[in-house]
Amino acid sequence: MDSTIIKYNLSKKLGYKMEKIFLLVCILLFSNNYTKAQTILNMDGALEIAEVNSPTIIKSKLNLERSKESLNAQNAALKSKFNLSITPFEYSKDRVFNDYFSQWNTNETKRSSGTFSISQPLKWTDGTLSLIDRFSWQDAFSEFNNDNEKSFSNNLYLSYDQPLFTYNRTMLELKELEYDLENATLSYEMQKLNLRKNVTQAFYDVYQKQQSMEISQEEYNSQKKNYDITINKVDAGILAREELYQAELNMLNSDAELKTNKVQLENALDDFKQLIGMPLDEEITIVTDITFNPIMVDLKKASEYGLNNRMELRQREIDIEASQFNIIRTSSINEFKGNLSLSVGIIGTDEKLAKIYDTPTNNQQFAVTFDVPLWDWGESDARIKAAEASLKSSQVSFEDEKISILKSIRSVYRNLNNLEMQIDISEKSVRNAELAYEINLERYKNGDLTSIDLDIFQNQLSQTKLNRISALLNYKIELLNLKIQSLWDFEHEIPVLKKFDK
Repeated sequence: MDSTIIKYNLSKKLGYKMEKIFLLVCILLFSNNYTKAQTILNMDGALEIAEVNSPTIIKSKLNLERSKESLNAQNAALKSKFNLSITPFEYSKDRVFNDYFSQWNTNETKRSSGTFSISQPLKWTDGTLSLIDRFSWQDAFSEFNNDNEKSFSNNLYLSYDQPLFTYNRTMLELKELEYDLENATLSYEMQKLNLRKNVTQAFYDVYQKQQSMEISQEEYNSQKKNYDITINKVDAGILAREELYQAELNMLNSDAELKTNKVQLENALDDFKQLIGMPLDEEITIVTDITFNPIMVDLKKASEYGLNNRMELRQREIDIEASQFNIIRTSSINEFKGNLSLSVGIIGTDEKLAKIYDTPTNNQQFAVTFDVPLWDWGESDARIKAAEASLKSSQVSFEDEKISILKSIRSVYRNLNNLEMQIDISEKSVRNAELAYEINLERYKNGDLTSIDLDIFQNQLSQTKLNRISALLNYKIELLNLKIQSLWDFEHEIPVLKKFDK
């Protein structure tokens, strides 16, 4: 009986163990299915994602596409247009008064017609050349002479309309759309450069917060170790209990700083993901190399290349051209202008379709019209002066933009030189702070230094490390800023973008 009970207990225990193993396996499988892998992201990877998914770039691409399609539509509008208009059946019956015979007359008409036309706009003259063919059949009855007439007719003619003494509207609209496309292209390239700058700044901001959290973790570990040392010394009667309170306070402050830095890192990661177009729930870790490699910068070359290639200057030139177009358009208000209209062709009519051109009639038309404004109360002059003021403003903006570009390049150049000095100082400061902390840590272990004093050296070490990282990252950002301001990469001695044709 005892052996049976033992076997039962053993089988029961084995069953419990198997059940626990089964549950553990299920938990591991479940966690593996739902745990998301963490993405390791460097600078190049972040920029590639941003150029595809960034909302700013997407909107800029759509604006570029709008400009392209608008220009395509205008070019398509300058090609020959083919049009066919058909009226299968038309019926009318009305009663009109004939003044010559002083009597009322009833007319009844049945008609079918069609018009085929080919029109060709001429962009160089702003005229329109058209070939038109109108074919119709009608059955007309008149009560006046009690006659019913059925006939076919075909009118084929060539016409030309030409505006006179005014500006070429077709060429002006086409040129404006070409400038709009160029402006949209420039804006798109500028958005990509700005995106690169913003992504770089956000990337380094996340990296800096990662480093801050790591430094806070190191500081917390050090404070915890000091706290353990203090406990042993207090228990041994080497230190007063007040030192334990201070050591505990230092450790708690370090823990609070660590948690604060963690929150700031998570917020920065969310901002970064939104900027480059990544899902907020995707886990990422930033990796980069911030090794300091000083770059030689030629200020004269940076200034000259920036003035010759900055896209903002080309945009200001486009603004000046647009202002000049506005003056041309404004000058046409209440202007003296004319129009030339010319058409030649033949028309044939007959009751039988086969004989429609047996006795054709030549049709010619020539007309010149003029629109002569007499008095506009100074409206035209006032509008022209307003347009000229807008042109002068665009010219001032162009010159001011050149000065702003030079100022930006000179400022970045000075910042780079200053940051090189700060990096050198920060490297020496970190080495000195590490030595000072190690020396004073030994003094603390020997009981020659209080927790408050040691905490000062600990904070000093953490701050110098943060200052070094900040200086290195600022140098990287300013180097990128110089590339954007001058459009020249001094690190590789190559232009940043292809030069646009003006």
